[in-house]
Amino acid sequence: MKNWHLYFLIIMVMVIWGFNVTAIKIIVSHFEPVTITALRIFIAFLTLSPMLFYRRELKTLSKKDVLFIGLVAVFGVLGHHYFVSVGLSMTSAANGGLILGSVPIVTTVAAVIFLGDRLTFYRVLGLVFGFSGVALIILMQPGASFSFSMGDIFIFLAVLTQAASFILINKVSNRAGTQIVTGFSLMMGSVMLFGLSLVIEPTGLSSLKTGTLTAWLVFFASGMIATAFGHLVYNHAIQRIGAGQASLFLNLSPFFSLVGASLFLGEKIYAFQWAGFIFIVIGVVLGTGFIEHRQHVKMVSHRPED
Repeated sequence: MKNWHLYFLIIMVMVIWGFNVTAIKIIVSHFEPVTITALRIFIAFLTLSPMLFYRRELKTLSKKDVLFIGLVAVFGVLGHHYFVSVGLSMTSAANGGLILGSVPIVTTVAAVIFLGDRLTFYRVLGLVFGFSGVALIILMQPGASFSFSMGDIFIFLAVLTQAASFILINKVSNRAGTQIVTGFSLMMGSVMLFGLSLVIEPTGLSSLKTGTLTAWLVFFASGMIATAFGHLVYNHAIQRIGAGQASLFLNLSPFFSLVGASLFLGEKIYAFQWAGFIFIVIGVVLGTGFIEHRQHVKMVSHRPED
């Protein structure tokens, strides 16, 4: 497939994002969560800023592009991170992880409605396998259970805002470029999130004094690698293969977060969770059109010449 190298990069980003869950656990144990998240996202913008200003693409932005990038920041940074942080404080990690696992489904449906994407049988089957894999990984953790709470509504709002941001990125990145959209949505979103943190976390800035050297090193690694370059690659994937297909790879992140927790926190991975990973891989293969591509190649190769 012609996008195999892009798929490889997305998988690498999912590995990084999965490991980043462990990094964030370390970070928020030393600092106020919303404040440090705002600063982490701003570090990501600073990491990408030399690339942005070197290319001098700011002059080509129209008012419509700036509006769309601002909406990406509102939905993808401010809204998503706020709803996740509030939701997880009111519901279980199992509930939160399972609901967040619906992002590919919601994004695919939104892409069909707003972007005119084609929903094939294999893509639907891929979504089913992917979500089933996420459910196995999340619900087979010790003590995991599923019961509805108010926090679940906030987590679902996080799903909706993230899906909306993916659709907006798909629309604006073709005109403004992935680097501009990624960099300036991170900048705008971090400023918005920091303003919110001043209201809901009055002691947020003073908590920065309590950080250890290890916590700060993890913080910078998370911001520069996972947030900056991770979002840059992923947003480029949205531009190239579409929001629906790119979102399928997000199913891989929960498994790699388990791997990271196993390596760095000593947590155990269970057999059913490995089975969940296999389901997710099958879902990605089906959803990205690999089977359809192979069928098309076979049909062309067997077509009689005129």
